[in-house]
Amino acid sequence: MIRTLTPMVSVLALAAAGAQAQEMNFNRVSSFATPLNNAERSGEESSAEIIGASGDGMTLVYTDSPLGVIGLIDITDPLDPKPKGNLDVGGEPTSVTVIGNTAFVAVNTSESYVKPSGKLLAVDMVSMAITGECDLGGQPDSTAHDDAGRFVVVAIENERDEDLGDGRVGQMPAGWVSKVSITDGVMDCDIQTIDMSGLAEIAPEDPEPEFVDVNALGEIVVTMQENNEMVVIGADGAVMNHFSAGSVNLEGIDATDERAALIFTENQPDRLREPDGVQWIDDDHFMIANEGDMDGGSRSATVFHKDGTLVWESGNAFETPVIQAGHYPDKRSDAKGVEPEGMEVATFGDKTYAFVLTERSSTVQVYDVSDPANPVYKQLLPTAIAPEGAIAIPERGLLAVANEADLIEDGGVRSHVTLYDYQAAAASYPTLTSEGADTLIGWGAISGMVAENGMIYAVNDSFYGYQPRIFEIDPSQSPARITRAIDVTRGGRPAQKLDMEGITTDGKGGFWLASEGRTDRMIPHGLYHVNAKGEIKEEVPFPADLLAYEKRFGAEGVTRVGDTLWIAIQRNWGDDAGNDVKLVAYNTETKEWGAVTYPTEDPETGWIGLSEIEAYDGWLYIIERDNQIGANAKVKQLTRVSLDGLTPAPIGGALPVVEKEVVRDFIPDLAAWGGYIVDKVEGFAVDADGIGWVSTDNDGVDDSSGETFFWSIGKM
Repeated sequence: MIRTLTPMVSVLALAAAGAQAQEMNFNRVSSFATPLNNAERSGEESSAEIIGASGDGMTLVYTDSPLGVIGLIDITDPLDPKPKGNLDVGGEPTSVTVIGNTAFVAVNTSESYVKPSGKLLAVDMVSMAITGECDLGGQPDSTAHDDAGRFVVVAIENERDEDLGDGRVGQMPAGWVSKVSITDGVMDCDIQTIDMSGLAEIAPEDPEPEFVDVNALGEIVVTMQENNEMVVIGADGAVMNHFSAGSVNLEGIDATDERAALIFTENQPDRLREPDGVQWIDDDHFMIANEGDMDGGSRSATVFHKDGTLVWESGNAFETPVIQAGHYPDKRSDAKGVEPEGMEVATFGDKTYAFVLTERSSTVQVYDVSDPANPVYKQLLPTAIAPEGAIAIPERGLLAVANEADLIEDGGVRSHVTLYDYQAAAASYPTLTSEGADTLIGWGAISGMVAENGMIYAVNDSFYGYQPRIFEIDPSQSPARITRAIDVTRGGRPAQKLDMEGITTDGKGGFWLASEGRTDRMIPHGLYHVNAKGEIKEEVPFPADLLAYEKRFGAEGVTRVGDTLWIAIQRNWGDDAGNDVKLVAYNTETKEWGAVTYPTEDPETGWIGLSEIEAYDGWLYIIERDNQIGANAKVKQLTRVSLDGLTPAPIGGALPVVEKEVVRDFIPDLAAWGGYIVDKVEGFAVDADGIGWVSTDNDGVDDSSGETFFWSIGKM
């Protein structure tokens, strides 16, 4: 029997107190999945890459290269963006810039790397009709226009074949910059070609212009990423200056991705900046995002004066807020780290902000660049996977970000466009951070939780297989703070072969940990007793009669009731009927095992299982969820089972079936952050005051946006 209780009052950690609440911040308010525009093609790969906005700020337009279209979104109500459909552009759209209601779309039509071609289209955003076309003569990358709407500039990259010659420049033909005059929205196809060859020290014969931007004087700045070069073009179309983007000494970074651990103690001297995105801050200064390409890149943001003077360099401080927010992509450590890529600069009120997109950590870093020589980091914004382009709409107080990753083949997150509002409110994200800790603490893949002495203790799972840790969290602050990390060790070294999914106290200052086994990776199913220092003192493997029907999906949580540990098994094993799963009991004194059967919901798609278990006030609270995301997510809920009369039966025989009650639907909570509904609600704890705390697992930022949500659901 399943009975639904009245939901508890939500206490989402979306606000702070008093004066802090009056500070202006950007907060995500909605997300738009690109398949909503794709009609009968919604089952195909889709991508929002570069994005623009109509003159009135009511319509967004984005390039979708997999489908060969541009997509339009009605954002008249930014809280409820609506699809306006797609337009086939006859090739691969690479960029878009908008003057009034005309979108100028660069389209790659290249036959091959050695026979590049492309065109620039003018598209009426109201009628969605192509009103003009110019032959660009080469493969375009980015576009931009001047403030007066008198010209569009296009970077003709003529990119190299990365499968040849180690992917190095030079590979002909060379690229250039095209300047297309606009009169009353009509293009003049007598295009001015601006030669970029002979400027850079690296492959001067093969310039590859990447990003362009135009200041109020009509001057154009160009990044040449592979050439490590910056070029400034005057309003007359002549090169007025060029200089190397230079290099930077990176210290205190994680430069190794093999260890599945976050260790920020390595250095990379003289790392070339290799700039990608660029934006003018004012008429004299511009900022670049140093993604890197051939040689890894400097993982930083830099401000230059147009005369070539280095004004400001973030260095490794650029990655610090990403690390503290749990978004660091460890699998990219040996390459480009967080990969700063796209960028937008705009003035909201009396402040000028730079929005720097980090492709691999799926974040937007916001800097106050009102003083270009002294940018001030302001906040970190969450977004969907792999942000590529952004457009600010200051007159409406909005920022839109296009996210290119579409994981349709893996049944994962679809490509999204995310919207943010500039508001007098506290920053709603991050909800959990290690900022303020004595040392730089990297973290991610948070799983089970337990409360003790005013703190929450959480474990990471096997994503960080070489760095199993217990994190101490102070939930009294907003955002909640990770104050220290306790390494789980065996014999003085990081414990191997663990997949920690649950944690509970032992009543003596230590903890019991539940590890989800994987026989294909030689990770045993079992319980681990550790002291306050994280040292394993006792290992308890699952009994043979339980393992006789073992499957990969094992322990997902553990809690203690007196001398008994209750373990939630994630999914049904070979001896479970239908969708039933087990709650397994282990008596730490008698060493006896037993179990009961827990009936899960019937999944609409995929599977449903358990993620956590917590004992409180005579009940076992359990997280039950499906493995679906976004619009497909149907079951993310907290249930409870009464401990009154709950007696586990011997494993191997008939097990009693428990009666569950649904306590809370987590989907509205997850939707409150304005993004897509994430999959893994995995942590739950109740503190001494009876307050319930919930957290999500970000999968170590691998095929994930990296978002971790940590919030309170109030008094139990």
